[in-house]
Amino acid sequence: MKIRLFPKNEKFFELFREDAANLKEGIEALQDIIDHYEDIDKKFQRIKAIEHQGDILTHDIITRLRGTFITPLEREDIHELASGLDDVLDCIEGVASRLNNFKIAAPTPEMKKLVDIIGQAVSQVYEAISNLEKLGRVHTFCREVNNLEYQADIIGQQAIADLFEKTQRVEDLKELIKLKEIYERLERAADRCEDVANVIEGITVKMT
Repeated sequence: MKIRLFPKNEKFFELFREDAANLKEGIEALQDIIDHYEDIDKKFQRIKAIEHQGDILTHDIITRLRGTFITPLEREDIHELASGLDDVLDCIEGVASRLNNFKIAAPTPEMKKLVDIIGQAVSQVYEAISNLEKLGRVHTFCREVNNLEYQADIIGQQAIADLFEKTQRVEDLKELIKLKEIYERLERAADRCEDVANVIEGITVKMT
């Protein structure tokens, strides 16, 4: 009778770095839409492809998790981190989708501020994950994500309040609804970045 050996420890840190790099590519593609507002459908298709690649990476991580007996991190942390990164990218794709499908004439200054903040937050998440294996400056990166999420909340809430204040005519309600949904989706992306940072901080506590 053959003895079944435990599966080897998979390269989860490498997979997470690849996933974080894909997320970074996604927010950079959204920033390109906001900064150069043209060929929106073509740029949206690129973000859809990035989001699909994110789904593949998430599926790969979860599949490997099921088949690995000994993991470098706790199993629930691996699952939460993979799901969290996927959630951020879903929000980014959702914003691009609404910009395209709602036929938004031009991005607002508030959108630009929020996308810039999310870009900074994703960069911090990317750095935290890149340093996670050796725990290099991870807390610093995560703390900055928390600060950026707070800024996004303030900008998003004020932007929505201004929408209601400025909308005086019934015929303008349609535009209000469109912009409100985009602002809320951007706020959610910042929230999900903070969720990822919280998972990473929890991991570092267990590793130290």
